[in-house]
Amino acid sequence: MKKFLGLIMSLLLVTSVVLVGCSSKEKKEEGKGFQYYTADQVKESIEKKKDMILLDIQVEDEFNKHHIKGAIPTYAYPVKTDEDKKKLDKEIPNLEKSTAPIVIVCPGGAGGAEKTHAYLKEKGIKEDRIYILEKGQKAWPHKDLLETK
Repeated sequence: MKKFLGLIMSLLLVTSVVLVGCSSKEKKEEGKGFQYYTADQVKESIEKKKDMILLDIQVEDEFNKHHIKGAIPTYAYPVKTDEDKKKLDKEIPNLEKSTAPIVIVCPGGAGGAEKTHAYLKEKGIKEDRIYILEKGQKAWPHKDLLETK
């Protein structure tokens, strides 16, 4: 009977370790490990003149229609081709010179921003400096901080 109870306890322990490990992994994959700035955090940083780089990847027409004041245009969206990546390459030296957080501004704050994040990381930019504007330019609520070209 003691052996049977010992076996059951061992199985319960192994099962709980496996389940906890799986649930942690699922959360990490779900969040994909990206850091985000909310629109309000970006607004506050602009207003308080905090050190921050707004790296805008919108296509040129969209950037010209509306972009956040101080954003650096790259026109690299959707960051799928070598040509798109070359557009980002022009800004890499400036990003390397700074230690400021980099906030990627993408139309929707998803795929293009994630590809830009991966590319910047691949180019040696420290991951802890790279952020994505949550929900992207389309959800930017602070009209007073928008510019047109």
